[in-house]
Amino acid sequence: MIARPRRSVLYMPGSNPRAIAKARSLAADVVILDLEDSVAPEAKAAAREQVAAAVREGGFGRREVVIRVNGFESPWGRDDLTAAAAAGPDAILLPKIDGPGSVMQVARELREAGAPERIRLWAMMETPMAVLHAGSIAAVAADPGSRLDVLVMGLNDLAKETRARFVPGRASMTAWLALCVVAAKAHGVDILDGVYNDIGDLKGFEAECLQGRDMGLDGKTLIHPGQVDIANAVFAPTSAEIDSAQAIIGAFNLPENAGKGAIQLDGKMVERLHAEIARRTLAIAQGIAALSAAAT
Repeated sequence: MIARPRRSVLYMPGSNPRAIAKARSLAADVVILDLEDSVAPEAKAAAREQVAAAVREGGFGRREVVIRVNGFESPWGRDDLTAAAAAGPDAILLPKIDGPGSVMQVARELREAGAPERIRLWAMMETPMAVLHAGSIAAVAADPGSRLDVLVMGLNDLAKETRARFVPGRASMTAWLALCVVAAKAHGVDILDGVYNDIGDLKGFEAECLQGRDMGLDGKTLIHPGQVDIANAVFAPTSAEIDSAQAIIGAFNLPENAGKGAIQLDGKMVERLHAEIARRTLAIAQGIAALSAAAT
């Protein structure tokens, strides 16, 4: 199995045609064409048409293409959803999700509109209610009709709603991140870290990528192309991790280890669960290799 890497997930303002065109040439795994926060109210309608046209035109290669719509409570949300469904992106990102009902409502509307099943849903975790309901939101992924594939942390909005401060190491937010990571992993969906606001501080950005990776997040959302390479490097398996994964799988495949729950390998005790982790590591590595091959 080849996994779809989501190491670098770059927001691009839907009102900026040059940014959308540039997204087709960047090394990001995923491009989110944004109709929400980055677009002024007076530009919403024009941005919607522009993004829909860009998605229909294609040219994004193997990059995953996502449209972030405005919330349903806004004057633009329903028109955004209709246009996005017709354009046919890989996924639609839903902002301000408060509970599982919000996801299922959109899934139902997509089904009734005849949107193809391949259009998936991603959910922003950016409200206190979303964090409190993280488990029940992620759990709807068990229903094939929900279309839910990914949770996306929205720490800027969470900071605004809670008055939590951004501090080095994100001590004020690690509890939220950990809760949402556990919810996502319990129900088999990917989860992406929030953005890093200081685009000039690449060292700080790298440190936050490392923290997110070590917490179990699958990739990071980005606000500037200059962040792509670092995210790609941090969230990719290292050559040592790939070698170790191959060794673990190879060891368990030996006839003498058939049926064993644990073995010794290079002086360490290795269990069957480590083989599962190894298979995931190789699947991600293969997905990254496929993306790289398509870009050359």
